[in-house]
Amino acid sequence: MSGPAVMASLDWLVVSVTSFTIFQILFHYLSAKISIYFCNSYRTLTDYQKIEWNSRVVSTVHALLVGVLCLYLLWYDDAVNADPIWGDPTHVKLNVGLAAGYLISDLLLLLWYWQAIGDVYFIIHHVTALYAYYYVLGEGMLPYFANFRLVAEFSTPFVNQRWFFEALCYPKTSKPNIINGLLMAMVFFLARIAVMPLYYNKMISTFGTEAFSNLGLRAQFAWITASICLDIMNVMWMYKIGKGCNKVLIACKKEKAAIQENGKQQ
Repeated sequence: MSGPAVMASLDWLVVSVTSFTIFQILFHYLSAKISIYFCNSYRTLTDYQKIEWNSRVVSTVHALLVGVLCLYLLWYDDAVNADPIWGDPTHVKLNVGLAAGYLISDLLLLLWYWQAIGDVYFIIHHVTALYAYYYVLGEGMLPYFANFRLVAEFSTPFVNQRWFFEALCYPKTSKPNIINGLLMAMVFFLARIAVMPLYYNKMISTFGTEAFSNLGLRAQFAWITASICLDIMNVMWMYKIGKGCNKVLIACKKEKAAIQENGKQQ
């Protein structure tokens, strides 16, 4: 391995280790202090709720960081945009390394605090994503596609905010909950579902090319299966979000009708 290649490997490895460490510190020490400062009701949560709250604070911070970096690279990383399979992955590796550090951190927390936050689907999601990220971090392959997947993180803060409102006992028909719910459904659809045709069209356009052939069967299989697996989960989650939004809208209509009926009776 050449000197520059070794340095590039060390760069993303340092980023991943630093990411892991910072997110662990945020979960175990900083989240509670920050949360109490901004939301005194944090003190009233159960121990299990505090664990999940801290986990979601970390998740939100990670999502905002990698989401912004993802968009920046999609717009300005000319090398990767010109060659989505073999373009210079240096900058993408830093963003994916940041995401990998978070995923490993969160995976360990899921297993350690299984009774509070354990979720089989999250385990599958994290392992699948890490398996796919190996090819960009370890082999320098598919930088455009690895980075593109991180667009999905823009929906995460809204999903987490929904849980925060629920933990704080906000009524589902309250204005903050409704506004966040609508934004969550819209951003989740745009960031995870609506982008699928763009992603798979770009993927299919590489089939049969020399760049695609040079990946080898193992990388081709990992890329395609990981993408499909992650998107099956995205469709499942979108379906659940849609059902939840529909229930809230129905509840709002019933509440409004009840208020009007009481007004008539008075």
